[in-house]
Amino acid sequence: MAGGRRQAPPREEVLAAAMEMIAERGLEKLTMAALGREVGMSSGHLLYYFHSKDELLLQTLEWSEGRLGAERARLLTRTATAGERLDAYVDLYVPGGHRDPHWTLWLEVWNRSQNADADARDRQAAIEAAWHRDLVALVAQGVSRAEFRAVDPDRFATRLRALLDGFSIHVAIGLRGTDRGMILGHVREFLDESLLADA
Repeated sequence: MAGGRRQAPPREEVLAAAMEMIAERGLEKLTMAALGREVGMSSGHLLYYFHSKDELLLQTLEWSEGRLGAERARLLTRTATAGERLDAYVDLYVPGGHRDPHWTLWLEVWNRSQNADADARDRQAAIEAAWHRDLVALVAQGVSRAEFRAVDPDRFATRLRALLDGFSIHVAIGLRGTDRGMILGHVREFLDESLLADA
């Protein structure tokens, strides 16, 4: 109706706009007011839907993780060796480079989680658990097919993800002397020595 109230954009449109702003301008430029201008809503209206910037960031991360989860499932269910699928997992895990928007968001949510409530922390744990569960299943499959050494899949996945997290932070923050190619080389060497040797 003419002169009627403009309807709020769908939630996914708001989350996609938030992620795009992080990618293009950096997290520091993502304010409720700036995002509101981007999607045609007031910052008050955004707060009505998301309640806080912390909640907006967590929902944006969950939305981004949903997309990554679909891509991970596609990579891990394709016809390939366990080693090739593990390489694809690592490639998807490690940031694309300095200020990778997904990792920038992850680091901010992690930082804010120190003061988060139990629900928010449970939701973050669910994201971590999905990555871990997929990696455990992949390692277990490689072990059962004798492609990998006889390691404990859960323990190995825990250690590998800790290694990936540490290296990924170096890439995401642009630590001098590190880059994505170097990190992937270190991870490949670790996998060759600990998982593939004598398989």
